[in-house]
Amino acid sequence: MTKLLTLAAMVALPAVAAIAQAPMAAPTYVIKAGGGDQYEIQSSRLVLISTKNAKLRSFATMMVTDHTKSTADVKAAAMRAGLHPAPPKLDAMGTKNVAALRAANGTARDRLYVEQQKAAHQRALTLHQSYAQSGTAAPLRAVAGSVAPVVQGHISELSAM
Repeated sequence: MTKLLTLAAMVALPAVAAIAQAPMAAPTYVIKAGGGDQYEIQSSRLVLISTKNAKLRSFATMMVTDHTKSTADVKAAAMRAGLHPAPPKLDAMGTKNVAALRAANGTARDRLYVEQQKAAHQRALTLHQSYAQSGTAAPLRAVAGSVAPVVQGHISELSAM
């Protein structure tokens, strides 16, 4: 019986591994990229209202500009890939993070923003790099490949804060 179970597990393992590494579908990438951009834009606009930190103000302004551009670039690539994406919206984590920023004030908001940005940019980098390597739609793979270095630059900026 043990040999039979071991054999069944060995047969099933390659199928499980293939499913785990299946390329992300184009619509999923578009939704995730758009949700991440919306978090970046909304959280940065919120911080721009209140921060007195010039370096953070400059970073937040860059976030609004760069993530507005990446949203437009992903949308254009999605259209070239034959998709008609809905306007991007915050995902559950983005909604929770923006709410936490709204609840914070002053330098506490600034610190929370930087912490959230570090985590969000790591997720975004993984998303864009992964899709660039194994995505299902060529126009979106290309845009993911062009967005990833921008996100990496943001991570470098954040490490100096």
